Parts: sequence; C-alpha cells; structure tokens
Amino acid sequence: MTAQDLPLKGVRVIDYSHFLAGPFMGRCLAAMGADVIKVERPKAGDAGRAHGYFKDGQSGYFLQQNMGKQGLCVDLRDKRGLDMMMKLIDTADVFIENYRPGALERLGLGYKALSAGNPRLIYCSVSAYGHTGPYADRPGFGLIAEAMSGALAQLGSPGEAPPLLRMPLADMYTGIHGVAAINAALVGRASSGRGQHIDLALYDCMVSMHDYAVQRYFLSGGTDLPKQTGSGQPDSTVYGVFPARDGNLVIAAQVDDAWRRLATLIGGNTLASDERFATPAARNAHYAEAMDIVRNWTLSQPSRDACLAALEAAGVPSAPVQTIEEVVKDPQIHARGMLVEQEHPVLGKVTLPNLPFRFSGCDTTVRTPAPLLGQDNRRIAGSLGLSAELVDAMVRDGVLYNEAAVQE
Repeated sequence: MTAQDLPLKGVRVIDYSHFLAGPFMGRCLAAMGADVIKVERPKAGDAGRAHGYFKDGQSGYFLQQNMGKQGLCVDLRDKRGLDMMMKLIDTADVFIENYRPGALERLGLGYKALSAGNPRLIYCSVSAYGHTGPYADRPGFGLIAEAMSGALAQLGSPGEAPPLLRMPLADMYTGIHGVAAINAALVGRASSGRGQHIDLALYDCMVSMHDYAVQRYFLSGGTDLPKQTGSGQPDSTVYGVFPARDGNLVIAAQVDDAWRRLATLIGGNTLASDERFATPAARNAHYAEAMDIVRNWTLSQPSRDACLAALEAAGVPSAPVQTIEEVVKDPQIHARGMLVEQEHPVLGKVTLPNLPFRFSGCDTTVRTPAPLLGQDNRRIAGSLGLSAELVDAMVRDGVLYNEAAVQE
C-alpha cells in the first residue's frame, strides 16, 4: 500500500499537546495519513520526553505516542516564533491542544483567535474537566479522572484501597474519542465549510464508559451501588479471575450455555443440573459456592495450560492472565501486526505497539519513528516561506531549537 491510499491524506494537523491524550490522538491521525506536525518548546520539548522508559537519552514513552509526526521546536515567546506558528496554523485543518482551559488564549492561540484567521480549522481541546463547569480551572491527569469517575471505587477487594489501573485508561479513551470527533468534524466541514471547537474532558469520557453502574444507580432509586468485589463479579456468575498452580486465568461462563458446559466439565451432569446454578439469578444468589467450586477445580489441575486446554475443548470462554513477555510472544499478536519495528536515528531498531486499525484498502502501520526534538525545523520553516536568513537568525537566537542528534 502507498500513502496515497490512506484516508486522511492531505489533512494537516498541528499537534501542540504533551504527555498522552493529545499526542496519542495525533499519532492515530498520522497513522491514517494526516500530515501531523508536532510543535514543542525549547529546550525540554514535550513533557513526555522526560518520562521513562529511557535508552540512550530517548524516551520510549515519547517514541510510542509520537511516531509518524514531523518535529518543530519553536519559542512562541519570541515574536518571530509566534508569527511562524500563526503561519503554520493558517495552513492547518486540525489543531490539537491539552493545556488547562484559558492557557492558550493568553498566547493568542485560543479557538476564537485561530478560527478568525482560519474559519475551517477544527480545534480539539483536551483537559481534565472540560472548558465549562465549576471544575474547569482545575488541573488534572488521567488518574484524577479515573478516581473522580467512580471507576477506581469499584476495583480491588472490600475494605482495601483500590489498585491503580496501571494502564492510562482515561487518557487513551479520551484520545480515541478525539480521533472520532475530529473525523466527524472533518466530514461535517465538507458540507458546512466551517470548522468547530471540540471540547473533550477526561472526566466526561470516564463517566461515559460506565456500562452498568450509573443506570443501575438511577433505576434502583439510588439504593444500589457497585461494591468492590476483588477478582470476581457477583452480578455475573461465573465471570472472573481464578488461580491455577502456576499462574492465573479468566473464565467467562456467566451465560447459561457457557455455565452448563463449564459445569459438565468440572462436575458432570450432577453439577450441570443443580438447581442452585440453573439460571443467572440462581447463580448470583449462590455466588460464593459457585466460585469455590470453579476455584477448587482450577487448583486441582496440573497447570494453567491444562485448565485452559480443558476449557477450550469444552467450549468455555477463557484465557490466561498473560505477562507482558507472553503478550509480545503471542502468535496472535504477531499475526495481527500489533508490534511495529522502526529504525530510530539514535537507538537503531525499536519495537513498539502498533495501533489496532485495520482497513481493507490501506496499511496504517507507521514505519517512521517519533521525531527528534526540532528535527524538521528548517524544512517546515522553508515550506512556510521564511527566508534562509531569517531561519538562520532564529536558530542562532534559540527561537528554533534542535537536539544535538539532529543532522542539519
């Protein structure tokens, strides 16, 4: 496949964001063919560059979320730098930012100011609480939204502090919502001729993810609240994590057919016909007993793999609780192309997670690594019509900055 096949070919995105939600959004758009220009500040750049894991001074965190982009490092406090940024935005279709509401207005980079000069601009903001409401001015990260949303309160064992999710759910979920909203706005612009402001909040996105808890609260008149249940789900029996002799596995046998297959496997017709477990409501009413029966069976098997082989043969949905080493060696992951190798100018070959997009007419695997800080300064400046003399002066004065590894 060629770049011409990609669905966002010809769309220019200015990614003026940092850390995760915004950069992930830009990464996804780049994979779909957009021309994404990552704009950073001298000399530190995106704060994500200071976030591990590090090798030879390069951040794997930054590499993963900024692949496929061009790199511009410019000082917007200098008029020449700000003028260059404005010229760049005039050429753009999309502008992504994730600063606290109001911060960019002071630089003249708020939506109203930019849309006045470029009415077709789609401006996507990401913040902890959004641009409206009593919490709008509060700072926040993904963890804040996960805690506020009620998600953490449902995790862990009763009476214990909930564990961290250990994956950036709020940031990534908000980022992919941004991708969807930007693409919808691009479609809408085709008929209206105008862009618009997309206001995304980490908190909103986390609350929107509740598939059960919120509607359960309202339908019960506020009397039914989710509780910490450890490694099981008492409202969906049997559905949870079970120990084996050499690891853990999950079993999803909460529906009648799957339960009957599981019961027949571990207890024969006697268990399969036991009225205590005949229906979802009955299984929930005897949750502890059902979980104990299944747990005793998994622990009685020679190994986790033996459990899984028996469950698969019986047609019971199940899976191992895999380590990261098991994940990256999983043949399914390799068959789906979920790991991508890139050649980095400092690190050489690097392997990173791919994105899950699968289009029948194009390949969205990004082969170009994240840019070095200021990697494309001169090329971008030249494309905007800045003279060589002006660019040289901006470089000399530190308005345009690049790290030492950039080959000028």
